Amino acid sequence: MPIVTIQVTREGATPGTASLTAEDKAALIKGSSQLLLDVLGKPLDSTFVVIEEVDTDNWGWGGMPVLEFRRRRATQPG
Repeated sequence: MPIVTIQVTREGATPGTASLTAEDKAALIKGSSQLLLDVLGKPLDSTFVVIEEVDTDNWGWGGMPVLEFRRRRATQPG
């Protein structure tokens, strides 16, 4: 059976702020792995979970830094 990798990306981790706790990460790993077992029948030892915490300064949306994109979107009517 092929190995399946799940990548969990948490956006918004900024320098000086709290990230996920070790307990939060353990819960994400357990739950994601169990989901693949339940839905696809993937054995737990064939599933890898990677948690990546990305600073908001390190990604963009709509051709601009994500925080600027969100500011502009929030001020648009409708």
